Amino acid sequence: MTRRIVACGGRELFFPQLIDYVLSFAAPKRPRVLFLPTASGDGVGYLLTFYQQLAGRDLELSHLALFDRTVDDVDGLIRDQDVVIVGGGNTANMLAIWRLHGVDRALRAAYDAGTVLTGWSAGCICWFEGGTTDSFTPELGGLRDGLAFLKGSATPHYDSEERRPMVYAREIAAGLPPGIALDDGVAARYDDERLVEVVSERADGRAFRVDREGEHPLDVRVLG
Repeated sequence: MTRRIVACGGRELFFPQLIDYVLSFAAPKRPRVLFLPTASGDGVGYLLTFYQQLAGRDLELSHLALFDRTVDDVDGLIRDQDVVIVGGGNTANMLAIWRLHGVDRALRAAYDAGTVLTGWSAGCICWFEGGTTDSFTPELGGLRDGLAFLKGSATPHYDSEERRPMVYAREIAAGLPPGIALDDGVAARYDDERLVEVVSERADGRAFRVDREGEHPLDVRVLG
């Protein structure tokens, strides 16, 4: 069973071809898709966007709320999914809450069993060892306690937030593991912890491998 993560730089739900790309890796004809809106504090707006943007597809949609928890068996719910989508927001808060409720362990078990994991912003950074985040300050800083399903670090919103490149370079120089930088609408697919390809619904979407020597452009395949 292939372990698969598709990490997106930003606004994943607003790129239908990107969503189709993620769903193409789900085995059943009617995939079960779970949304984790933890990083936004289970914000109603995020939930509405999830259900609206995926409406019309033959999917079994659900979400897991942790601030007003209604599910007893979190582990069973997550393991039962074909795709788990993680939304954006405060990455550090999300990781702390996940660890309190055992979501981190459930995600690891689901990942090992073949559930496709994806997400944008916080839902991109979380799969790596660390990344850059506005969890602690709007000026951005380093986060070093990601789930570490994938080695290295990540930074999303590389084109839409002007401080991202500078802060990422600064944090890598200060000891953050080298990693990947992704524009909004650009996603990196990892199979069994190996980067297979980078895809984008945007013709101008970019991705970079970033280390102490600087940016190294990655090939990006435009969807469609």
